[in-house]
Amino acid sequence: MSQDVATSRKLRKVLLATGVGHFVEWFDFGLYGTLAAIIGLQFFHAENPSVALLSSFAVFGAGFIMRPLGGLFFGSMGDRKGRQKVLATVILLTSGATFVMGLLPTYHQIGITATVLLVLTRLVQGFAAGGESSGATTYLAEYAPNNKRGYFTCWIDNFGFMAFVAGSGLVFLLTASLGEEAMSDWGWRIPFLIAGPLGWVGLYLRKHLEDSPEFLEAQQQGQTDATPLRSAVTRAWAALLFCVGFVVLKAVGHWTLQTFMPGYLSTELHYSKLDSYAITTIGLFSVAVLVPFMGYLSDKFGRKPLMLAGCAGFILLSYPAMMLMANGDMLSAVLAMVMLGAFIAAFDGACSAAMAELFPTSVRYGGLSIAYNFSVAFFGGITPWFSAWLITSTGDKFSPAFYVMAAALITFITVMRARETAGKPLKR
Repeated sequence: MSQDVATSRKLRKVLLATGVGHFVEWFDFGLYGTLAAIIGLQFFHAENPSVALLSSFAVFGAGFIMRPLGGLFFGSMGDRKGRQKVLATVILLTSGATFVMGLLPTYHQIGITATVLLVLTRLVQGFAAGGESSGATTYLAEYAPNNKRGYFTCWIDNFGFMAFVAGSGLVFLLTASLGEEAMSDWGWRIPFLIAGPLGWVGLYLRKHLEDSPEFLEAQQQGQTDATPLRSAVTRAWAALLFCVGFVVLKAVGHWTLQTFMPGYLSTELHYSKLDSYAITTIGLFSVAVLVPFMGYLSDKFGRKPLMLAGCAGFILLSYPAMMLMANGDMLSAVLAMVMLGAFIAAFDGACSAAMAELFPTSVRYGGLSIAYNFSVAFFGGITPWFSAWLITSTGDKFSPAFYVMAAALITFITVMRARETAGKPLKR
């Protein structure tokens, strides 16, 4: 077997194991968002569906409070002990917390204690998720060839969106087969319970990976850092700021499409829950399909053109897209979701590689974790709740578009000021 063939096989194995693990992680994490409207009615004392949805989104945001703490803990561990061990740990924590969520008694059974238990499981999920995206991105970036890093790292986003598609699609199928009443009563538990066996599959795959060649080389040469978080803040502060700016749109765009939209379509635009899940599933699937193509383009033409195009699309067309959804027919809503999905796919296709290329190996996991999770916690975690609050406060059902547009503008300015990094070796 030639060395090129052996290397290609190893890359595919690494991509599969990292991607499947990431799929499991975000299948678990995304279920809450997809089922937010039902969870709101099950775990909160609220007669008004809009108020229940707002409460459910508030708990969704609570999980994001723990992400920076998880990022600090797992990011430091990843730079000191290795990427592979941390990635195996976080998937076990997340899938375990999600499985427990499927067993929780409801507010109607034990009162406020049910709400407290729901919050606690979300906090565990959030803590574990703090080490996932940054770790998986770091791991793949350090394995990928310089001229294909955009393509390889963008599969993280592909697997993440496919997880959202699977979660949304499963909820759609269960709702279609069980009916909305049974789904709201007990069927919502089924997707959460599936998280248990899925987590063991992901854990098995990740435990059989080697660490990245970049980290192993740094370890062998004594170039790892005993205090990577401190070094990231003191020596890579510019990279941290750029990464935070990159993630603003990534966070807001992701959680608008995946978490806010299902409840928004059914509660505010009055689509049936079945139609809402179908529209969301198709939109997320379009993102997953487009992301690898965008990653390839980012290797060919650079990170900045793709990221700027994604930002510009959200700035110019977020409001028209939400107006199109309000037409009330499935085709219009699907077209609007696919259009927004194309913008986030263009951005994501380049963003993962661009973030990893900002940091040197000794602080890459920790630096990415700090910037990514603080930005996601602040901007992404409040997205569903803030979007719902905007509608309630202003009376304008299209007002969430302004939040997305503002996020896109912040990221657009950041990308404009960043250097092009495509095709260059990773920093040592």
